[in-house]
Amino acid sequence: MLDLARLRALHAVFVHGSVAGAASALGYTPSAVSQQITKLERETRTTLLERRGRGVALTEDALRLAGTAQRLLAIMEQAETELEERRGLPTGRLTIAAFASAARGLLPGVLAELDREHPALDVRLDEVDPHLSVDLAAKGVVDLAVAHDWDIAPLPAPEGLAQAVIGLDRCDLLVPEGHALAGRDGVRREELARERWICQPPGTVCHDWLVRTLRTAGYEPDIRHRAEENHTQLALVAAGLGIAMMPR
Repeated sequence: MLDLARLRALHAVFVHGSVAGAASALGYTPSAVSQQITKLERETRTTLLERRGRGVALTEDALRLAGTAQRLLAIMEQAETELEERRGLPTGRLTIAAFASAARGLLPGVLAELDREHPALDVRLDEVDPHLSVDLAAKGVVDLAVAHDWDIAPLPAPEGLAQAVIGLDRCDLLVPEGHALAGRDGVRREELARERWICQPPGTVCHDWLVRTLRTAGYEPDIRHRAEENHTQLALVAAGLGIAMMPR
């Protein structure tokens, strides 16, 4: 019979893309993960890792076995959950991935309440980009993904994930003090055509939403500065280097 701990190590390499990434996620050393994979290779009499450049990659057999491991781990987790539900007390680990503003403004109170009402529940939070959080949920790495899904830049949900709307988020236009648009209750997209923009890097939801929104007004935004951190964007706006759009 295959060892579940070794299958878990293989699945972690599949999910995180490397032995080092798997080790970090599991709380092991890379050497310990490699040893687990080596023992699994002996058990299965199959090569699971192969050298590729400076790193290693999963073989075709390993990819198939990792898929099986994912299903087995899900069954084990479900069995543990059902046993705890019969006892009437939620226990185990609940892992949540959330984008920055949700992790900052929405979840602290929720996590504190869970901690008070269900002390046996081990809740973990990871702050990650929405695209990544959904991918992690689809792979079973996290149990719950809190992501934003904007109408003009919808976030695709892989098959097998259930979605629910938990709230609506507003965006604010940030302008330097003394700017012509400061103090306005609202602006039209056409009024922003000649502005210099500060936004997140390409590939992020906020960047893609901004570009698509302004393109629908008939022009390409003049993006001068890119920053992942909201505080960096705020500092650049305050210095008069451009304007920014930021979720509340």
